[in-house]
Amino acid sequence: MDRLAAFERMLESIQQQSIYEKQQMEILKAEGKEKSATYRQYFGNRMMLKMMLDKYREFGLIQ
Repeated sequence: MDRLAAFERMLESIQQQSIYEKQQMEILKAEGKEKSATYRQYFGNRMMLKMMLDKYREFGLIQ
């Protein structure tokens, strides 16, 4: 597999994970579980994923 294909797969995975975790956080929030360990883990993960996606945008790799 070439580097570009690997990058595209990684980017798609990060974007899908970000969407999934956002949905899970919304469910937990609706249940009033914003202080749960699971919610906090999703929050931390989302911050890391956001940072990665922001860096890709900074370098013009995504819009």
